[in-house]
Amino acid sequence: MENYFRNIKLIEILTKWKWHLIILVVATIVLSGIFSGPSFIKPRYKSSAVLYPSNIREYSDESLTEQMLQIMQSTDIRDSLIQEFNLIEHYKIDTTKKYWRSNLYWNYSRNVKINKTQYEAVLIEVFDFDPYQARDMVNAIINIYNHKIASLHNEKFNEVVAMYERYLVRKSHELDSLKALLRDLGVNYNLLDYSFQTQQVVKGYLGTTDNGGGRINSNEVQRIRKNMEEKGGDLIMLQELIRQEAANYAVIKRDYDRAYMDHDRRFTYSNIISAPQVPDKKATPVRWIIVLVSTLSVLLLSILVIGIIENTRLKKENV
Repeated sequence: MENYFRNIKLIEILTKWKWHLIILVVATIVLSGIFSGPSFIKPRYKSSAVLYPSNIREYSDESLTEQMLQIMQSTDIRDSLIQEFNLIEHYKIDTTKKYWRSNLYWNYSRNVKINKTQYEAVLIEVFDFDPYQARDMVNAIINIYNHKIASLHNEKFNEVVAMYERYLVRKSHELDSLKALLRDLGVNYNLLDYSFQTQQVVKGYLGTTDNGGGRINSNEVQRIRKNMEEKGGDLIMLQELIRQEAANYAVIKRDYDRAYMDHDRRFTYSNIISAPQVPDKKATPVRWIIVLVSTLSVLLLSILVIGIIENTRLKKENV
């Protein structure tokens, strides 16, 4: 019952002051509507883009989207954007002040928002007084990002290509050395093919030839047999080493060609799902929010003041 009578009393007080409250509310609506207009608050426009990473390599355990986010939020991209659009002058930063750089970065972070969406995409939002510059800054962030990733990849690809080139040169020298040793066996010992020449030696001892006739040069057979006994193992080893090294060379050459192709290819490193547009409607200030908040604030403050006035009056009457 006590709460009931308190509510009745409050309603009576508000009814008593209703015209004052109505005038204050109407005046607040009118004034907040006027002062939130473009004549007093310069409107800002928002341009945005939604994109996913593509053709990038993992540098850590983070997702590709998180890596993309880290790069886009890097100081390199921020400083490049500041320089490209002369944001010191655009944001009217007084460079004679002590903390002008902090003020510049604060304005940048206030107007440039880069965040991850719930769908693992990256959302870029740029606010600016100029709708065309807002759009251009979003495009610039994407372009600078693509250029930075391309530079990082080129550095890695250059290292990989150079590594394969060193391997190929080394393997080529090793093959040349092995072939020179094999050639020496052929020139000095007349050893060319172990399997074939073994058959020829056997046929020589048996007194046969491939065509079933003809004389056998026993001295030559003896010489080849002796050479095969002394150098046959070297011949087999060299032929096997050359085969293995040629196979290794072919594998490295294939990897080198693939790495060089990647190095020479031109990629884009983002899939743009929603491209930035020139906004035709201001993003801030939102006039109805300003009017609503101002009106509610004035109304609550007025009720508080009325309560103080009425409480003071009752105390005087009771004295």
